[in-house]
Amino acid sequence: MPLKAVILIGGPQKGTRFRPLSFEVPKPLFPVAGVPMVQHHIEACAKVPGMKEILLMGFYQPNEALCRFLVSAQQEFKIPIRYLQEYAALGTGGGIYHFRDQILSGGAEAFFVLNADVCSEFPLQEMLEFRQQHGDMHSFVILGTTANRTQALNYGCIVANAGTQEVQHYVEKPSTFVSEIINCGIYLFTPAIFQHIGEVFQRNQQELALEESSNGWQRAEVIRLEQDVFTALAGSGKLYVYKTDGFWSQIKSAGSAIYASRLYLNQYSKSHPERLAQNKPGGPVIRGNVYIHPTASIDSTAVLGPNVSIGEGVTVGAGVRVRESIVLHGASLHDHTCVLNTIVGWDSTIGRWARVEGTPSDPNPNDPYAKIDSETLFRDGRLTPSITILGCSVTIPAEVVILNSIVLPHKELSRSYKNQIIL
Repeated sequence: MPLKAVILIGGPQKGTRFRPLSFEVPKPLFPVAGVPMVQHHIEACAKVPGMKEILLMGFYQPNEALCRFLVSAQQEFKIPIRYLQEYAALGTGGGIYHFRDQILSGGAEAFFVLNADVCSEFPLQEMLEFRQQHGDMHSFVILGTTANRTQALNYGCIVANAGTQEVQHYVEKPSTFVSEIINCGIYLFTPAIFQHIGEVFQRNQQELALEESSNGWQRAEVIRLEQDVFTALAGSGKLYVYKTDGFWSQIKSAGSAIYASRLYLNQYSKSHPERLAQNKPGGPVIRGNVYIHPTASIDSTAVLGPNVSIGEGVTVGAGVRVRESIVLHGASLHDHTCVLNTIVGWDSTIGRWARVEGTPSDPNPNDPYAKIDSETLFRDGRLTPSITILGCSVTIPAEVVILNSIVLPHKELSRSYKNQIIL
């Protein structure tokens, strides 16, 4: 069966919670577990038999980094990958409706739609098999997972028939408890979905004709799959939910990138054991799952892990300790630095004996259904303790402590800081 996949990558106005890291690189290209975030999606799609083409859709200007990534991904996965640029932010449904001819060209009988800011095991093959067993070939499938009762309110909630898994009720971010089954932002559609999105488009146009506002042409195309389409489809016998027990998390804030990195590094032991560093004589001490780029230079007395990824051309000196952190390309950690729960930006330098530490924003480990909370930056007028982020080309002097702070790019610090945003 000819299939396609659409990955929604958003645009520069989005990803604001990802700053200062999204200043340098579009958020979908931010490295998680050593490879760009969206490469995990592409790899999962390329494995599905019958996959003919992968389309990335968003409103980033196609810059050099994006073009380079697309070329290398096509070579690696041997599948056509194209980027379709929206003229404005059209919402999760508006983009695929706008480019429906591109999606349907080549006779695709079904297509996946994946949001780029989730990390998952991507059980795409299982979703296809589920659709064959439940419902008919014209039904649509949402990937769902279980959250706890309080956190479910932050997501799209799905009420399904316990026997058939047909979606009877869908509410996006309800104000009171609806269901603990939440929408994972991964869907399997057939071309019939465009009829339903088209109805929303027409309804939007009619409402705008009554308003007669000046920029109405643009707003009719802004369609949200979740609120506008799923809510209407629920209970019609066409929408089903496939519940996964595999890992899943959103990557909204920089803190959640470290958690996502941990989930992917855990998966590497099965899917890509070659990406995990091993303890070797004369090499650094590795504890737990660690990814080290082949070009990084690491002193044999350094101790890394668990959950560490070291990017291209990074230098790690003697006696350095790194744990639960992402170190991006070109960064340099001088002798005896200690880096915990931190993202070290591109080409940043941390001086000798400095300590850079953040507070992890992990889900509650005692609750199997807990998800990561997308923390607000401030709470009660104070900066919420979170992971420490160093933007690109930040210089930290020797023998200082940086705690729970966010340092914007191109800063040269001269002293210790705690719980601050350093502009």
